[in-house]
Amino acid sequence: MSLPQNLFLPKTLPASPRRRLKSWWSRQTPQRQDRFAMLAPLAAVVFFLVAILFAFAYLRLEEISREHEAISRDVEYTQQRLRLRLLEQQEQLGRFAREVASREISHREFMKRAEALVNLYPEVQGLTWIDERRRIRADFHTANLPTPPQKTGETAEADPQAVDNFALAYQLLVPIYSAPQARPGLDSTMELHLPLIEKAKFKGTLLALYSVDAMFRYGIPNEINAKYAISLQDDQGKLLAGTTMSESQINRKLLPWASPVNTYDMPVSPIGNGLIIRGQAYRTSLGLIGSGLFWLVMVLSAITAWLLLANWSHTRRRIRAQDALVQETAFRRAMENSMLTGMRALDMQGRITYVNAAFCQMTGWSEADLVGQTAPFSYWPEEDYEMLKQRLSDELSGNILPGGIHFRVKRKDGVIIEARLYVSPLIDAFGQQTGWMTSMTDITEPTRVRQQLAASYERFTTVLEALDASISVAPMGSSELLFANQLYRQWFGTQAEGHVQLVAEAGVPTPMASDETQDAVDAFAGLPTGHLADKEAESTEIYLGSLGLWLEVRTRYLSWVDGRLAQMVIATDITARRNAEEQAQEQAERAQTGSRLITMGEMASSVAHELNQPLTAINNYCHGMMSRIRSKQINEDELLGALEKTAKQAHRAGQIIHHIRSFVKRSEPNRTLSNVDTMVAEAVELAEIELRRRNVKLSQTLAPKLPAVLVDPILIEQVLLNLLKNAAESVDAAQRPTAQRLIKLTVATAEINDKMMVEFKVIDSGAGILPDTMKHLYEAFYSTKAEGMGIGLSLCRSIVESHMGRMKAENLYNGDIVTGCCFIFWIPAAEPPSAAPAKRFAQPTLQISP
Repeated sequence: MSLPQNLFLPKTLPASPRRRLKSWWSRQTPQRQDRFAMLAPLAAVVFFLVAILFAFAYLRLEEISREHEAISRDVEYTQQRLRLRLLEQQEQLGRFAREVASREISHREFMKRAEALVNLYPEVQGLTWIDERRRIRADFHTANLPTPPQKTGETAEADPQAVDNFALAYQLLVPIYSAPQARPGLDSTMELHLPLIEKAKFKGTLLALYSVDAMFRYGIPNEINAKYAISLQDDQGKLLAGTTMSESQINRKLLPWASPVNTYDMPVSPIGNGLIIRGQAYRTSLGLIGSGLFWLVMVLSAITAWLLLANWSHTRRRIRAQDALVQETAFRRAMENSMLTGMRALDMQGRITYVNAAFCQMTGWSEADLVGQTAPFSYWPEEDYEMLKQRLSDELSGNILPGGIHFRVKRKDGVIIEARLYVSPLIDAFGQQTGWMTSMTDITEPTRVRQQLAASYERFTTVLEALDASISVAPMGSSELLFANQLYRQWFGTQAEGHVQLVAEAGVPTPMASDETQDAVDAFAGLPTGHLADKEAESTEIYLGSLGLWLEVRTRYLSWVDGRLAQMVIATDITARRNAEEQAQEQAERAQTGSRLITMGEMASSVAHELNQPLTAINNYCHGMMSRIRSKQINEDELLGALEKTAKQAHRAGQIIHHIRSFVKRSEPNRTLSNVDTMVAEAVELAEIELRRRNVKLSQTLAPKLPAVLVDPILIEQVLLNLLKNAAESVDAAQRPTAQRLIKLTVATAEINDKMMVEFKVIDSGAGILPDTMKHLYEAFYSTKAEGMGIGLSLCRSIVESHMGRMKAENLYNGDIVTGCCFIFWIPAAEPPSAAPAKRFAQPTLQISP
C-alpha cells in the first residue's frame, strides 16, 4: 500500500525545487514509493543513533583529554616535591660526608651525628662509613631494619650492585644512587653513595640507605594521593610502594569508546630512571548511569529499527503476493492466447461463452463474432450441417468420444481445414458442471505429412523390393518375421527359418526368449541395447548349400518401431566374386611357384657346383677303397671310416636336393606357427650356394627368444632367398673389394603401432638403387636386369602383405656417397592362445611409413 505522495515533501522549499521533487516522486512506481516511505523512518532512526554515538564519543574524549592534563600536572607537581626533598637530604648528607672526610671523627661522634640525621629524615634507614678499601669504619641503622649493623673493620658486603656503585663513585667523585631493590616480605630499599674527598683524594664513601616506602609516605602530598592512584615503581614496572589499579579496573569497558585508564609516568629526579613515579586516574564517570543511558538509547533504537524493518518486510510480502496474483492472471491469459490449440467453452444449452485467440485464428472469426452464437456456428461448412448438429447433440448429452472428433472447419475466407475436436466437462470451483470445454487442433498439415509418409513408405518399399540383396528383420528370441524383401521371399519364402539359418551360418549369437519360470538370467546379455543406430554392421561370408551360393551376410541390431530389439540381416550373392578370387589366388600360387623355379634356374650352375663336390668326394672314396681292397692294404676300421665319410657326403647331397625340391614344389598355402630361426636357417642354406659363387660373405644376427609367427614358412623362405640373392647380385655388380663384399641379415623384434612384430633386415654393400628405379621397385614386370622378368620383388611384397606385414627399401649413405641398400619387412608375431581374441572378420593391416 503506497502512502500519500506529498507525505515527505517539505513545506518550506522554494517553488521550483518543490515542483521538481514532486515531479520526481510522481514518476516513481508505487513499489518504489512504498520502499522510500518505509526506508525514510529507518534512515531517521539510524541517523539519530549515529548522532547519539558521536555525542557520547565527543564528550568522553573531551573528558579523557582533561583528565590526562590534570594527572600529568599533578604528577609533575608530586615529582617536584619529592625531588626537592631528596635534594635537601642529599645536601645535608653531603655536608656530613665532607665533615667525615675533612677530619677524622670518632666512631661515637659518627654514631651520634648519624642518629640525628636519621631522626630528622625518616626516609633514611641507616648510614655507613666505608673507607677507600671498602672496610666498614662505622655503621648506624634504625631499629626497624631487620639486618644487624655490620661490625667495624669488616669488609662491606660484596653485593655486585653495591661494588659497582662504590667503583662508580670512586671514578666520578659524585653522589651515586643505586637502583631500588625489592626484598620479599620487606620494604624496598635504595642506596646513595656519597664520595669522601680530602684534598682531591678519594677516602671512601658515605652510604645512605633509603626506604622507598618511607619516601612515598613522606614525599607524596596527601591531596594527590587521595585524588589518584600514585605508586613508585622500578624501571621494570614492578611496584615498590603506593597503590595501583587492578587489571579488572583497567580493562573495564562498558562503552564502545572506553579507553584505558589515564596513566602518567615520570622518573624521580635526581635518582633517574631507576625509580619512576606513576599516577593513574580513578574512573568516576563510567558508572552504571552513564553506561545505562547509552545502552538504553541503543536498545530503543534497535527495537525501533527492527519494528520498521519488520513492517517493511510485511509490506513487501503483501506487495509480492499482489504482484504474484497479477502475474499469475497475466500468465494464464498469455498462456491461453499463446496456445496453438483452440479453446472453446459452451454452456449447457450449447451457446459459445469463451474462445481464445488460437480458436479465432483457426476459424478467422473474431471473439465478438463467435461468443454468444448457437448452432449452426459460422465456421461449420454448409454441407456438413446435419452431421455436425448430430455430433453437437451427442456432446451436450454426454456422449463423448475419448479419441476426439475429426471434422472439417470453414474459415471466414472460405478455406476448408482439417481439425480434431476434444470435449470435456467444464467444472467450476464448487464442483458443479457449468458447460463443456472444447479444444480444437488444426491437423491439416499432419494429414498432409501422413499422406506424404505413406507415399514415401511406398517408394522405400519399392526400392527394397528391387535390391539384389536379401533383407530380413526379425525380433530377438522370436520366430516372427517383421520384414522381408522380394529376394528373401524368392530364396526362403515368407517364414523366418531363412533368417535364422543365415544368422546361424554367420555365427552371430541369437538369444532365445527367456522363460520367466526359469532362473532370472538376462537372455540378451552382451547384445547392444542402446545407440543401436551407431553400431557398425557385422559381416561374414558363408556358403549356403541349399541355394548353392556364396553369400556375404551383414547383421546389425536395431530398435523396431514398437521398441522391441530386432536383428536385421542383409545377404548379398557373392558367388561370382568368390570364383574370381579363387582364380586370382590360383594365379598367384602359380606365380609364386614360377618365381621359385626361376630362382632355382638362375642358381642352377651354383647348385650343380654344390652337388659336384659331395659326388666327387664319394667317387674318390669309392675308388680309393677299391684299390686298397684289391691290394689288401686296408683293415676293417679304415674301411668303416671311409664308408662313414662316403655316407656323410651322400647325405649332404641328398639334403641339398631335398631343400631344392621342397622350395620349388607347388603346394597349397599352409599357415602354421613357425619358428623364425628354422626359416632363416633353411633360407640361408639355400642362399649360401649363390653367395659362395659370387664370393660374398654373409653375417647374420638373430635376437634370442624370437616369438613364433603364423605364416607359410616356404613363402617367407622364398622372400628371404630372393632378398639375399638380389643383395649378392648387387654386391657383385658393384665390384667391391673382397673385404667389402658383405651382406648383413638381422632378425629382431619391434613394436609398431602397439603391436609386436618380427623385423627381417637385409643390408648389402652394393651400389644401391637409383631414384628412378626406387619409384617402380615393386611394379610387376619391371626389372633393371637384362635377363630379369621383374616379378621377384613384386611377388615378395605381395607375400609379405598377405601375412599382414609391410616391406620397404632404402639406400644407405656415407655423406653423399651410397654405401649399400637395406631391405626390411615385418611380420606380426603370433599372439598367445589365451590373449588372442576370436576374429571372424578381416584383420586390420599394419600401417608403416615407407
